[in-house]
Amino acid sequence: MSAREDGTASIKRRLSSDWTAPEVVGAVPAHRTLAEKAFISLHEAILTGTLQPGERIPIEDLASALGLSPMPVREAIRRLDALGLVENIPHKGARVTELSIEDLREIYEARLSLEPLAIAMAAQRFTPEDGARAKELLAVLRTKEPASAATWRAHSQLHMSIYRASRSSWLVRLIQPLWESSERYRHAMDSAESASRHLRNHEVLVQCCTRHEPERAAFELTNHLVSTANALSKQLGSAPLFSLAEEGRFTPHAMRLTLQ
Repeated sequence: MSAREDGTASIKRRLSSDWTAPEVVGAVPAHRTLAEKAFISLHEAILTGTLQPGERIPIEDLASALGLSPMPVREAIRRLDALGLVENIPHKGARVTELSIEDLREIYEARLSLEPLAIAMAAQRFTPEDGARAKELLAVLRTKEPASAATWRAHSQLHMSIYRASRSSWLVRLIQPLWESSERYRHAMDSAESASRHLRNHEVLVQCCTRHEPERAAFELTNHLVSTANALSKQLGSAPLFSLAEEGRFTPHAMRLTLQ
């Protein structure tokens, strides 16, 4: 077997071992449908660590592994580059973005600016339907194994469903790529936070939204994000990145401007 054939076989084996890329249906042109399939496949592989940080992305091998031509794979890689999950290096091609303490800090600085604002707005506008959806996802977190794929999906869906309850499409658009980039760190490293504490944090966030307590929700989410960032920083061999917010002194300027 040639090196090229061996590389294709390795990628195909890894891409097909844990999941199957979903079909894209609807009145979509064929080339767009294929590009979407390639994007979904590569996006999932990067977030779950099937394609490792720093790993080169050989377009021809990936196209063969996915049963596609190179064109939709190139389009998918351009989209992943825009999300910060892939970087194109001149004369060297594309590779999965590396994990680093600098990148982790930047991601969480942005998340700490946007997500407390989003949950504060969500807590103001939370409907019974929003609450019912959040409780459904909490139930999944309670019943599934902490490291299972279903738990990872429910965790992401819970946060994003809360942020969508802010009714701010721009906030959600800004948060989504930051969220996905930070999930790569959580997938790549063992969580230093116990499953029970993690679940309790999310129960408190949902309670704050259900009770329409915007400042409390923003405070709890801030410390949840800070704790996670600091745990990940420790596993990268670095010092804590952020300080916990102090109860009674938490008055983020951006959030106050929105709530007044």
